[in-house]
Amino acid sequence: MKHKVCSTCILDTTVGDIWFDETGECKYCKIHYEMEKRFPLHGTQNERLHKLVEKIKKKSKHKPFDCVVGVSGGRDSTYTLLKAVKLGLRPLAVHFDNGWNTEISVRNIENAVNKLNVTLHTVVADWEEFKDLQRSFLEASVPDTDVPTDFAIYSVLYQVAASEGIPYILNGHSFRTEGTSPISWTYMDSRYIRAVHKKYGSGKISSFPLMTVPRLLYYLFAKRIQEVRLMELIDYKKKEVDRVLKEELSWQYYGGHHHENTFTKFFQSYYLPKKFNIDKRKTELSALVRSNQMTRSDALNIIEENAYEYDQQVVDYTINKLSLTRDEFEKIMAKDNCSHNDFPTLLKTIKMAKLPIKVATKLKILPYILYLKYAN
Repeated sequence: MKHKVCSTCILDTTVGDIWFDETGECKYCKIHYEMEKRFPLHGTQNERLHKLVEKIKKKSKHKPFDCVVGVSGGRDSTYTLLKAVKLGLRPLAVHFDNGWNTEISVRNIENAVNKLNVTLHTVVADWEEFKDLQRSFLEASVPDTDVPTDFAIYSVLYQVAASEGIPYILNGHSFRTEGTSPISWTYMDSRYIRAVHKKYGSGKISSFPLMTVPRLLYYLFAKRIQEVRLMELIDYKKKEVDRVLKEELSWQYYGGHHHENTFTKFFQSYYLPKKFNIDKRKTELSALVRSNQMTRSDALNIIEENAYEYDQQVVDYTINKLSLTRDEFEKIMAKDNCSHNDFPTLLKTIKMAKLPIKVATKLKILPYILYLKYAN
């Protein structure tokens, strides 16, 4: 396919599953517009937020915590924690330590929980086990190499919520600032993760509860845990949020989106651009363009004039920490690229299920349902 850029945002044909309408607008803009309709920032926004907060408070009135907030030291999770406290909620902060924390992220978490007087619960992965899982995804030569962390965080939040009897999980994601990640760039489900690990890894995954469909159904329907994307009900402006976090929580920026984690920094700044020609800045910048937080020309200039900068020391550190030789790493980089389509997944089952939009909205998987709607 000839190189083409969306007429509205800056996503282009480096996204394998992208398509454009007759005006040149991409499907991810369509997803954004539908999300805006469902989560408008005008009219009843404040009323909806107030009702949600009161509902959360009422459900856990006599318990020490009424919601779980996952914290990484990054902007989104830190602001979600701050906003939850300001709304009068009593969050339990949960952190999943996969062995790749930066000094900045640790300091940001400590400052936030101390200044907000919030309890912190940390789940630490068995390093050798998690290293084996990450190496498996590198050996698989797929662009989803960071999903073990994402899926582990997801699993841990539900596990802690269930064990503590907390009915709500507050998610810091916002489609207005992060967009919807292309499925050709990032895909995850338990069957996929197990398939990759079975082929390229060794041992067992036991240091965190890998979320399976039965386990998820148990959490959703037996434990009645709900996940809420709080930022979708709030006018979330990145520059303003950075100022507030610095002033109120002594928060420090770490140089790039999700670069509070060393492996993610390596993955996004070096591994994806070099091996797959994937620049994840395009997703975030496109979201900011659609949300009128940045002009399209400024976003294009950032991508066209500035290659994704990487730190060679971070690359070397990652190779060594994963116990890879330089030769082994170079073979991984030279290996033919694969995708989740080359492994067993639950994707066909999910497509066939066609969950009602009403249920999808309640369970906060609406962005994924919309993705499937615009898949063709």
